[in-house]
Amino acid sequence: MEITVKLEDIGKRLQLFGAADGNLRVLRDACGVQVSAREGRIVFSGTNTAVAKATALFGLMQQHIQKQEYISDDEMRLMISDAFHDRDRSGEHQVRVFEGAVARTITPKSKGQSDYLDTIEKYDMVFCIGPAGSGKTYLAVARSVEMLKQGEVKRVILVRPAVEAGEKLGFLPGDLMEKVNPYLRPLLDAFGDMMDYNQMKRFMVDGIIEVIPLAFMRGRTLNDAAIICDEAQNATVKQMLMLMTRLGHGSKMIVTGDDTQIDLPYNQESGLVNAIRRLQGIDGIGFSCLQKTDIVRHPLVQKIVEVYEEEESVEKHVKK
Repeated sequence: MEITVKLEDIGKRLQLFGAADGNLRVLRDACGVQVSAREGRIVFSGTNTAVAKATALFGLMQQHIQKQEYISDDEMRLMISDAFHDRDRSGEHQVRVFEGAVARTITPKSKGQSDYLDTIEKYDMVFCIGPAGSGKTYLAVARSVEMLKQGEVKRVILVRPAVEAGEKLGFLPGDLMEKVNPYLRPLLDAFGDMMDYNQMKRFMVDGIIEVIPLAFMRGRTLNDAAIICDEAQNATVKQMLMLMTRLGHGSKMIVTGDDTQIDLPYNQESGLVNAIRRLQGIDGIGFSCLQKTDIVRHPLVQKIVEVYEEEESVEKHVKK
């Protein structure tokens, strides 16, 4: 079977094909097709199934390059996953962030992610639960960066419970940032994907971006701020109440976590789970639940989550 696809924007051919046609080679290897470029057209040849996958993937690549200046390796992997799994790529809600002087648009990769961004837009306090890799923290950071750039907030506060150290950070060497770095590193990594490193460093020095363990939030009122609490399933009930009552005027709070990865002592209830149960139906608070179908990391992550969910389901059935 052979299909010819016309380039939508021949002026962006180099960005679409990648350096030394690297994106086309990735497409070829992933789909198992032959690929050739002819005068503003791409020709795919191979089995019916392989060509259909290649055509779908190339369509996603063309959509992507109309919105961004290039296709990264991670974005190629996501598009391959989308093409192979027929994922719903609802891109109605986009987040615009910056890497230095270059504008970049972040698009939700699934219907669940799009609904999550809509919830963040609508409510001042949002709770989101979902499995690893579903984008709950990444999209929260993206929206916070966008709010900061557009002047909707004056600062971004990144919070995480340091449950592995029992909140007793004084036993660790170094200053506060060195003590909490292992716990807040994932949040900083997400921020680093969306902002020039030097700018992020300046913002941290100036207090525009603040990273802090949950235990140090007591007594503060946060106005005109975007507040993200990550790994909130490891906050206690009292800590969660303390966090929620920090919300000030002109602020937005996004609380994320995975209720299947609670590291608290056996007899201690998760503050995240408790808050979601108690706060249902309160005006101004939004809830979002991402699923394994929203996982956008390496395709193996979704398979791993499915295997563990199946095993836990069997264990629960046996105990009954």
